[in-house]
Amino acid sequence: MSEVHGTVAPGFESVREEFAGVVADEARDGGAQLAVYHRGRQVVDLWGGDGVDGDSLLALYSSAKGATALVVALLVQEGALDLDREVASYWPEFAAEGKGAVTLRGLLAHRAGAIGVEGGFSLDELADDRLVAARIAAHRPYWEPDTGHGYHALAFGALAGEVVLRATGRTVQELYEERIRAPYGIEYHLGLPEELESRFRPALPMLPTPAQQALQEANPIAPDSLMAIAFCLHTEPPFDVLAYGNSRALHVAAPLSGGGVGSARGLARMYAAVAGELDGRPPLLKPDVLAEVSRVHSSGTDLVTGEKNAFSLGFVPLATRHPELGPTAIGHSGVPGTQSFADASRSLSYSYARRRCAFAGGPGAPENERLIRAVTAAADRQEA
Repeated sequence: MSEVHGTVAPGFESVREEFAGVVADEARDGGAQLAVYHRGRQVVDLWGGDGVDGDSLLALYSSAKGATALVVALLVQEGALDLDREVASYWPEFAAEGKGAVTLRGLLAHRAGAIGVEGGFSLDELADDRLVAARIAAHRPYWEPDTGHGYHALAFGALAGEVVLRATGRTVQELYEERIRAPYGIEYHLGLPEELESRFRPALPMLPTPAQQALQEANPIAPDSLMAIAFCLHTEPPFDVLAYGNSRALHVAAPLSGGGVGSARGLARMYAAVAGELDGRPPLLKPDVLAEVSRVHSSGTDLVTGEKNAFSLGFVPLATRHPELGPTAIGHSGVPGTQSFADASRSLSYSYARRRCAFAGGPGAPENERLIRAVTAAADRQEA
């Protein structure tokens, strides 16, 4: 069994045991990190496997959507944004091609149909959120807005970020740095400083089993499908997920759909600031705002992925996947199988990060189920 490093607080020893099994079974080749906060203090700080330590910084992909959604929620809380105003009232160009009635609420719930454009985007273009936003604003939606939902995989951050910029004159990256990352000392960056790049460990490709490889080959993604359009698989060359996550240019630009870089420690700390008091400060989101942004706004069959899923407002409502979590638990996953969330019902936050991409790991690698059960059980024992 691969050695596990790091510490756990008394009462969380079972989490270390579970993580050791995960590293041995799932994440040895590439390595993984696990961090947990409970009642405002870090109670789990573990890493193991090949290639990472506790200080390693990783490509955490769509975890950036959670950070973006948190900035939007803060602006809603302060009255700078209104969930039920039309996006076009902030950003007039977005009204083109029948999108004028789309509200900020609908956009955040992945209901706008604004998943991409014909011809897609190159990697260089995907580094420029404003370019992506402008091209999508001028384009027709891929379904009638608000008649269904579909994952806005490479579009969500650019669109939400443009609304924030038009409403406040500030970028999400600037607001996140000033209001969340720097004050709390969070090691999750929307714009990785050059001096930290040496700590970055590149994302590694998936290693499917023969059965998984056969399943992929038997179910190719059609180039004209909504899945291909949302993930830029209809471009030439198709979107390269590893080149995207490992590019220094994207680390600097930090496109808000997937360009954040950090560690499990960092995302667990970010969500700890949502889950309860941290460093003597009250939770970032007031109870009524947390209740609203965590409420399920879209559920059922995703028009893009074809999966049964659910979205709240920019976040994923985690209790729909992990019923042991509280009803206001919110977070987001990322391509390699990363999963991070806040569960305010327990004053608990969690982040699992892995370097090698897991098979079908986009919604969170399967081992999150056993880790989350171990973490919540340990936290509940503290309350007994």
